Amino acid sequence: MSTAQSTASGAERAPLSAADPLIAIGQKRLLGNYRQAPIVLDRGKGCEVWDTEGRRYLDLCAGVAVSALGHAHPRLTATIAEQAGRLMHASNYFYNAENLRLADELCARLGYDRAFFCNSGAEANEALLKMARRWFFVQGQPERFRLIAMHNSFHGRTMGAVALTGNAKYQEGFGPPLAGITHVSYGDAAAVRAVMGPDVAGIVVEPVIGEGGVIPAPPGYLAELRKIADEQGALLLIDEVQTGMGRTGRWLGQEHDGVVADAITLAKGLGGGFPIGALLIKEKLNIALTPGSHGSTFGGNALASAAARTVMAVIEQDGLLSAAEKNGAHLASALAAVSAKHPRSCTGERGRGLLRGLVLAHGVDVRTLLGAVRDRGVLLTVAGTNVLRFTPPLVVTPEQLDEGVAHVEATLSDLGW
Repeated sequence: MSTAQSTASGAERAPLSAADPLIAIGQKRLLGNYRQAPIVLDRGKGCEVWDTEGRRYLDLCAGVAVSALGHAHPRLTATIAEQAGRLMHASNYFYNAENLRLADELCARLGYDRAFFCNSGAEANEALLKMARRWFFVQGQPERFRLIAMHNSFHGRTMGAVALTGNAKYQEGFGPPLAGITHVSYGDAAAVRAVMGPDVAGIVVEPVIGEGGVIPAPPGYLAELRKIADEQGALLLIDEVQTGMGRTGRWLGQEHDGVVADAITLAKGLGGGFPIGALLIKEKLNIALTPGSHGSTFGGNALASAAARTVMAVIEQDGLLSAAEKNGAHLASALAAVSAKHPRSCTGERGRGLLRGLVLAHGVDVRTLLGAVRDRGVLLTVAGTNVLRFTPPLVVTPEQLDEGVAHVEATLSDLGW
């Protein structure tokens, strides 16, 4: 066992206590809206991070599918430093060179015509919602404002994005949700067809349900939604925030199904850790968001744009799409083996590319497993109520995946599961 691996053993993983000065600051000063582990991360390199006590962790969550190139990637770091010394931000009353170049490269690469930039996936989905409704409004059809979305989906934390999200727990306590959203079961095209009507502006869907449990779209499902939208004169709107930018082994998750949405949203991996979101549209939709109808103070800033350009270049030049597909298959096989070894606690694996989940049996406490795996030095996240989610950097190696899965398997054994 290597030195790096040996430092990830459970015996050396005593968490910090609440008496630690930094943890104490967090508990006193931060809003209590996160369930945060008692570790304070301090630095990272590639697929590894270290806390303030010098303990090493294998990062197989990558900031929830954000750090596509891992930590401290030399090209991304150099780009950000250079651009920060040149121009970070300018008002959207003016063009900036990096944003223009990003818009052109992103649209050309992904097959879209226009781009709107913001700072997060939630903001991108908010823009998507507003754009869809306003597109019909400017055509003299204000009655077409209803959106069909999916149960168990997740689209962000703004009020509009929460309304699209098909999970009541994200809406509880915030007053009446935005009107005009109809939710149906994910994967059921007949259910979508049943609730269509002349008031529907669009269908909003993820190629893989991410936060709701890492659930890939059934074969033919997205194609059928495309057909329904075309028949009804509605828009097909695909949330690629978690699935986009190579996460599934293709630039976009929709590519696996041979589908092209009218508009997509991006964020997470697009900036490789630097905040950026985007709405990409087909040309016909450009009449919707006219000057003054929508905006973002920081959206499209030069620093974020330069970072995103470098992320795209590295993904392409370093072959990270094929790597995600190959390593995703490797991870799927490893997780299937773990599930087979622990049939009482695991029911299988699922996902696409490097968006994968180990599915636990109902009644198994996934958060207990998550914490115990973290104590062994592996960072993962929970999706849905019973899925241990893997979203490693796209630069992850098979050996690192094997290390992480081995710690999961050892933890299940330690717990007697």
